[in-house]
Amino acid sequence: MNFTQSATPYVNKKMKQANDSFSNHDLEAGFKALEDAHVIGQHSTYHHTVVHYQMLKFGLKQRDNKEVFGQIIRIMGALTKTAIGLLPEGNTGGANVNPFKPMPISPENKAILNQIRQAKS
Repeated sequence: MNFTQSATPYVNKKMKQANDSFSNHDLEAGFKALEDAHVIGQHSTYHHTVVHYQMLKFGLKQRDNKEVFGQIIRIMGALTKTAIGLLPEGNTGGANVNPFKPMPISPENKAILNQIRQAKS
């Protein structure tokens, strides 16, 4: 099983949490779930790109030009840089952070990434 396949249930769970939070008008929790999905899925071109697309949709709905522009740039990066490993580990993916800055990974996300790596082996 490859990384994308192993990560899918975890990324999907975070995406569902984001959608549920947005449906309940909890924008902060929704975006936090997208950030977690980004950290978990960023080693997969597919998941990395999809999460940035969801962040772009969020920015459009909020009429947040900084987020929209930031996500357009990040989608291009996810499509072209993920496969060659140019990833800032732990970066949460929002336009509010430098796209090249490595960031600490939460204990919850570290545990999930360890489970993915074990499933991949």
